[in-house]
Amino acid sequence: MEFLSSTVFLVFAYALLTAVATGIGAIPFFFIKDISPSLLGKSNAAASGLMLAASFSLIMEGYNIDQWMTLAGMLAGVIIIILANNWMEGRSEVKITDVASGKRMAMIMFLGIMTVHSFAEGVSVGVSFASTMEFGIFIAIAIAVHNIPEGLAISLVMVPQGTSPLKAVWWSIFSSLPQPIMAVPAFLFVEVFRQYLPFGLGLAAGAMIWMVFADLIPEALEKCEPKKVGLWVTLAILAMSAFQILIGH
Repeated sequence: MEFLSSTVFLVFAYALLTAVATGIGAIPFFFIKDISPSLLGKSNAAASGLMLAASFSLIMEGYNIDQWMTLAGMLAGVIIIILANNWMEGRSEVKITDVASGKRMAMIMFLGIMTVHSFAEGVSVGVSFASTMEFGIFIAIAIAVHNIPEGLAISLVMVPQGTSPLKAVWWSIFSSLPQPIMAVPAFLFVEVFRQYLPFGLGLAAGAMIWMVFADLIPEALEKCEPKKVGLWVTLAILAMSAFQILIGH
């Protein structure tokens, strides 16, 4: 019981670290007022590569235990994230400036939207730690680095509207707070029902792959040439693959 409690604390701590990493995206605005849209496009492309590398690591980890259960989890992950995304799109649109000004309904809606977007990342951290500690740390680092461009994107909207860089750091972190909240229940579920671990790994991977191609890649292509997007996606996958090899050694 004591071991489980300490592991739960570690899962929450690492997942919270991924949320805090989002605030790093706002740091350039302390020194530079105008950020090139091309930089944001490249950042989103790199984030896509990181998420794809993490997703396929989750899939391979699941395959090592049960291939069909992993595939079933992937299908469930895609279905859940599509349904959740469609439900959120049917709600009223939230302006980030309304959130920053402290409007209660805007803040609630913003947190709801970010919970949907953070669902896959939070679950992936939780189920990864249920596999092994090393694998959990690898996935947490991948998601933490992926969160930095998200913070950059949020700050790119807020700072030109008059929000201070310090507040932009806070709102960037706030946007990823659902990740540690989702990580702990996901970890506890697969820890108790260990036989469903491959399903959990597949679920997180399926949801993240969908998010990459539905959100991150289109956003990158809006601000960057396709060839550059392809280059940064590939480089990010190579970097994360090399990092995983180093962790393995």
